[in-house]
Amino acid sequence: MDPSDLAWILTSFALVSMMFPGLALLYGGMLGGHQVLNTFMMVMSSLGLITFVYILYGHGLVVGNSIGGWGIIGNPLEYFGFRSVMADDGSGGMMWAGFYILFAAISLALVSSGAAGRMRFGAWLVFGVLWFTLVYAPLGHWVFAISDPESGYVGGWMKNILEFHDFAGGTAVHMNAGASGLALAMVLGRRHTMAVRPHNLPLLIIGSGMIIAGWFGFNGGTAGGANFLASYVVVTSLLAAGGGMMGFILVERIFSGKPTFFGLITGTIAGLVAITPAADAVNPLGAFAVGAFGAIIAFWAISWKTTHRVDDSFDVFAVHGMAGIAGALFIIFFADPAAPAGLAGIFAGGELSLLWREPLASIVTLAYAFCMTWLIATLLSKVMPIRISPEAEYEGIDHAEHAESAYQLNSAGIGMASRSNFGPSIPEEPAPRAQQVGVEKPVVEKHVVENRKA
Repeated sequence: MDPSDLAWILTSFALVSMMFPGLALLYGGMLGGHQVLNTFMMVMSSLGLITFVYILYGHGLVVGNSIGGWGIIGNPLEYFGFRSVMADDGSGGMMWAGFYILFAAISLALVSSGAAGRMRFGAWLVFGVLWFTLVYAPLGHWVFAISDPESGYVGGWMKNILEFHDFAGGTAVHMNAGASGLALAMVLGRRHTMAVRPHNLPLLIIGSGMIIAGWFGFNGGTAGGANFLASYVVVTSLLAAGGGMMGFILVERIFSGKPTFFGLITGTIAGLVAITPAADAVNPLGAFAVGAFGAIIAFWAISWKTTHRVDDSFDVFAVHGMAGIAGALFIIFFADPAAPAGLAGIFAGGELSLLWREPLASIVTLAYAFCMTWLIATLLSKVMPIRISPEAEYEGIDHAEHAESAYQLNSAGIGMASRSNFGPSIPEEPAPRAQQVGVEKPVVEKHVVENRKA
């Protein structure tokens, strides 16, 4: 590999690594103050957990030679322990293996949206191993494993037989995580305590800023080197982020009365998700439009979730699942043949085959991820307790699962956490409204908890 290409991929690697603390801060700020550390733990542990299983057998499952030549799953023993990627053969195999680890780990971290504030941490770790093995690895193989007839290597069926277009993982990462998070949320059920509002909005801007920087590495690194394609997709990613930002606050202003900072952040992430499959297939104006389109679809999906009372805490289905679909659909109609991918959308006189290839890939991804995740979570709940008790929810999952507290909440406001005084203080008198940010509000009566004890 050319040294300049290697330098860019390593830079992209570092940028993508920033997405983990960024996502932890973003998600932590969106919940109540007594669930912050558990959110941090779920997101950050995804990196350590996936690193372990990926080294053992994960790389073979994702990019190993397809078992039986069917394009369903790779050979788990082919890269066992990373032994086969250690040689300095100029291919950058070791580096690419690490890059795939980050893709898999951030996907699991996104799924935590369906478990926030109510899933036992031990159960989360077991679920993570099963989810990677049975959900992410097959989808990753279908999308990322590209066949090489000369060497006899057989990759995944979706990429090589269906021949759909997905630049950087809109299916295997975003649609997958969105559908999986929704399924996990449905199995676990709603929380008994809900935050009145995001407890710490400044965390959202810090976290989202790190995620935006990481996304440039996520999409830019997929280009494979320091080349024109890398510069093109980094710029289209930026344009889509801007389009998502403006699109979301516009519809929020129309339907909700006021644009919000929370909405601005949500729209930005939705725009980046939407451009991920289409980053090399649209022109600059199209990049801005696909970001706005993805944000509008995400806004509608969030409204649907609220109406149906699904506790997808961080809206991963709306922001990642639905915005990812929006990006794939945008390719069908607005792909520009002058863009690096060379695809022509329907409005540019392109092939009608796009009308079924992109939707089919999206439908298969969503159906497989949702059904398999629902099955894993349901069966896991039969063999071990996966949800914390109602008492632990009221006390705060940070204290119940980790014996820590991010803040000391009392009638005087937010103070420094003390290791000898975990959990929230109970004020003798109601605190002023301005001091109630992050305070948990029960949504069920006390007799419900007593019935659960019985």
